[in-house]
Amino acid sequence: MKIIAVIPARYEASRFPGKLMQILGEKTVIATTYQNVMETGLFDDVFVATDSEIIFEEIRKNGGNAVMTGKHETGSDRIAEAVQNIECDIVVNVQGDEPFLKTEPLKQLISVFNDDPEEKISLASLKIKLKNTEEIENPNNVKVISDNAGFALYFSRSVIPYPREIHPAVEYFKHIGVYAFRKNALLNFAKLPMKPLEISEKIECIRYLEYGMRIKMIETDFVGLGIDVPEDLEKARAILKSGI
Repeated sequence: MKIIAVIPARYEASRFPGKLMQILGEKTVIATTYQNVMETGLFDDVFVATDSEIIFEEIRKNGGNAVMTGKHETGSDRIAEAVQNIECDIVVNVQGDEPFLKTEPLKQLISVFNDDPEEKISLASLKIKLKNTEEIENPNNVKVISDNAGFALYFSRSVIPYPREIHPAVEYFKHIGVYAFRKNALLNFAKLPMKPLEISEKIECIRYLEYGMRIKMIETDFVGLGIDVPEDLEKARAILKSGI
C-alpha cells in the first residue's frame, strides 16, 4: 500500500487567526508539524493542503509539498480535493495545529488496514479515555461510543452514554481528530451532502456513519496539544524548550 499524510491547514481560525504561522522554536507551527510528520518515517509522501498562499509558500520555502485547495467546511473535504490526483491507497489526516503527534498512534492507525484484507473498514481514528466529570461534560470534547469490535456507533458533544444509572463498567472516551482513510472512501465522503446529525453536532465524522460507512476506533494513551488559543502556543513553546 502507498500511504501518504495530508495536513489540512487553514490560515483563518476563529479563536486564533494566523496560529499556524506563529513561531514555535525555530520554525512556524505548520512547518514544525510538517517536519515532525516527515520524521516519523511512516509515509511515502507528506503534503499540506491549504487555501492560504501564505501557508503554501511557507511549506514550499522549507522544501515541503503543498497543495492549494478551495474553501471547505471540513478538513476531510479539503484533503479529498488535495488527493484526488495523487496516487495512494491510504491517506492519514494530521492536524496542522498538533505539532507533537507521536509515531506510535499513527502506526496503530495504519495497522488497521494491514489487518483488513476484505477492505471492510472505510477509515480509522483515535480515542482516549476521559477520567473526570469536567472532561466528560465539556462540549468541546467530542465523545465517541463503540461496539464490541471497536467500530464507532456515534459521536457527540453531549455526554454519551447518558448516565441515567451509574454503572462502574461504563467508560467515556474522547475522539481525537486524527484519521486514516481509504482514498476511495475519502473521495466518496466529499461527494456526499451533509445530513442533519452532522449539521447539528458540527462533527464531520458523523457523515460517514449517516451514510453507513464503518469507522474503526483505536484506543491510545497519547495526549497531544492542539493549539487553539494563544495560551496553547505558550504551552507548546514550554514543551519544546523542556525537550519532553
